[in-house]
Amino acid sequence: MKKILVTGGCGYIGSHTLVDLIDNGFEVICVDNNSRSNPRILEGVQKITGKKIKNYKVDLCNLDDSFAIFHENPDIAGIIHFAAYKSVGESVENPLMYFENNLMSLINLLKCVQEFNIPNFVFSSSCTVYGNATEIPVTELTPPRPAESPYGYTKQMGEQIINEFSKSSDSKSILLRYFNPVGAHPSILIGELPIGRPANLVPAITQTAIGKIPQMEVYGDDYPTRDGSCIRDFIHVSDIAHAHTLALQYMIKRNNTKKCEVFNLGSGNGVSVLEAIHAFERISGIKLNYTIGPRRPGDVVAIYANNDLAREELGWIPKFSLDDMLSTAWRWEQKIKMDESFYNSKFSELN
Repeated sequence: MKKILVTGGCGYIGSHTLVDLIDNGFEVICVDNNSRSNPRILEGVQKITGKKIKNYKVDLCNLDDSFAIFHENPDIAGIIHFAAYKSVGESVENPLMYFENNLMSLINLLKCVQEFNIPNFVFSSSCTVYGNATEIPVTELTPPRPAESPYGYTKQMGEQIINEFSKSSDSKSILLRYFNPVGAHPSILIGELPIGRPANLVPAITQTAIGKIPQMEVYGDDYPTRDGSCIRDFIHVSDIAHAHTLALQYMIKRNNTKKCEVFNLGSGNGVSVLEAIHAFERISGIKLNYTIGPRRPGDVVAIYANNDLAREELGWIPKFSLDDMLSTAWRWEQKIKMDESFYNSKFSELN
């Protein structure tokens, strides 16, 4: 049973990945300073898996504290690195905070990889590295264009840092560029817990439907798309989580042909913002209160994935449909409403 360190494990994708790793025979530990996450989500992970997860409440921007985790756990066989700020809009408003947090934490973690000879490293990247791609669907060979936000630049820079590090390191790395993770675990014991008003579409939809947000805003209906709204590639969070397990297994089995490899994680289908809204209305039977607003700085026009490489090399096959994504997200939102004091106890001070 190999031990895997998951950074940002109390977060949305991180918590689902903890579940998937345990389901596939890995031992896991977590590091999360909980500045953007609720530590009680690990109770949901424990209910699903029967395993209590140890979390180190450490800021990875502190190198000494980061080193201490590895001194205490000399048998770590791999790292999955999620811990980062992720709001496009916030990064536009406060770029230095994003560059400092996202890049310093990555550099410190790679110093740990180097110091403690960690053989396998998986990086949480993003389709934002492609910028406004001139051709879609994008493949791993699609040339990156200028990022549309400081958040996107931190992912581009992060990939460059790992690529350069890999050239002089014995460790292997995989960069997973995922598109728009949505939904909740089928058990509805874990899901997304955005802080304050959500920046992502699906939690904005579900919070509007439940009445937490009186009205949601669609950012622009004048894009050169089929209905004027942005087009995105939505992928269920459990499918994304499983890809991280497959990436580790791929490196552990030495199937990788290069020191650093890249895979797209998307459904391969482009869905517009308005199409997602209408699909949710059909599934839930609720008419959403939304308005059309101006374009939002940092948003790309349209992006969706060619996922052939992940299918062929990792054996990754997405299982969940758009209806599954929206229905589990909606059931999760209803659960949060029922157990509001539990799930939102940490966030009440921050909103």
